[in-house]
Amino acid sequence: MSETLLSSRNLAFELYEVLDAEGLTRRERFAEHNRETFDAAIGTARSIAEKYFAPHNRKGDENEPRYKNGQAILIPEVKPAVDAFLEAGFLNAARSFEAGGMQLPTLLSQACFAHFQAANAATTSYPFLTMGAANLIESFGSDEQKQRFLQPMIDGRFFGTMALTEPHAGSSLSDIRTRAEPASDGTYRLKGNKIFISGGDHPLSENIVHMVLAKLPDAPPGVKGISLFIVPKFLVNADGSLGARNDVLLAGLFHKMGWRGTTSTALNFGDNGECVGYLVGKPHHGLSYMFQMMNEARIGVGMGAVMLGYAGYLYSLEYARERPQGRVPDSKDPTTTPVAIIQHADVRRMLLTQKSYVEGAFDLGLYAARLFDDTTTLETEAERKQAHELLDLLTPIVKSWPSEFCLKANELAIQILGGHGYTREYPVEQYYRDNRLNPIHEGTHGIQ
Repeated sequence: MSETLLSSRNLAFELYEVLDAEGLTRRERFAEHNRETFDAAIGTARSIAEKYFAPHNRKGDENEPRYKNGQAILIPEVKPAVDAFLEAGFLNAARSFEAGGMQLPTLLSQACFAHFQAANAATTSYPFLTMGAANLIESFGSDEQKQRFLQPMIDGRFFGTMALTEPHAGSSLSDIRTRAEPASDGTYRLKGNKIFISGGDHPLSENIVHMVLAKLPDAPPGVKGISLFIVPKFLVNADGSLGARNDVLLAGLFHKMGWRGTTSTALNFGDNGECVGYLVGKPHHGLSYMFQMMNEARIGVGMGAVMLGYAGYLYSLEYARERPQGRVPDSKDPTTTPVAIIQHADVRRMLLTQKSYVEGAFDLGLYAARLFDDTTTLETEAERKQAHELLDLLTPIVKSWPSEFCLKANELAIQILGGHGYTREYPVEQYYRDNRLNPIHEGTHGIQ
């Protein structure tokens, strides 16, 4: 059977011959792993992606989330897919054994996650956002916040979002107007509006934990006055049970060109003056904290762009092998059998261009994941620091280069299919529409 998500041969080459994934097992953190456990994780990811994620990719595009009675309604296939992802442990693939994770290298967890991104970018975004929000609370939250919000997220009971963008400000975060007023009980009351919040409402989890940027009354101007708050959809009692609905309102859904299966929401905080939020870390340090999640998201966006380009490449490659049309230039006899279009030079040029874009970008994304492992597991502090500096340098490139050139790969896939490529009966037009968001996601090219 042809491969539709990514080439397992190329993945093995990247992991074991280019990036030396097995070498990571000589480090203490990954000593209990070997190539067999790595391949088992990849095989499980591929199986779940093919069984639960890929089959509803088209349906999710044709039946985008609906707004009804203040809630977002999704197609029923999304939850079983997300549940299968959770049950297999991929939400915590890189987390330590003690924390309930697989303790996989980030390199391997990223390779596993790539299968889900290729199969269904929209459905994959829900656990992806949750992983980033959980890591943010783990890094900067208080012990009480970790107990109340992080643990249910690790367990898959709560999902997460990042709430940055506002209607008037867009990417200019220094101009956000959402405010947070201190309350007598040590919490805060938030008031403001956020837009384009992916996963801002859905029925996939018991609760949704919004990571919200806002400004305190004494905030200095600009980005130095931004603080970070945990704002749950439902309040959480001290014993972990859900309390009352928080004053967070789903104001509506945006209808996008692509990536339609992910709820893109407008959220109102504090319309009734009772939106409870919890300050994360120090006041006015919110943007520096949020950059952890933003940088994770940038790498995720880059890899998502790769996998959409990769899926389009594989589909157009298979199509070119099977579609008979025309004859080779030195065959002038119209009675001869048409050849598969892969024999035409221009089609081969377009296929090779796609291949160079998607496989090069794939290696770049996996290399960044390998660098992240180096920042925490290399032997000396100097080596870890050097890896961190290189990762910082490459992160905007990992986001922006695949977003531009893997989109070009999708364009070429449409061209190879010709008129069929421009119709909804074939998936390459959806891959292009889905991928067109990535040059905008998590900072435009100019910002990178």
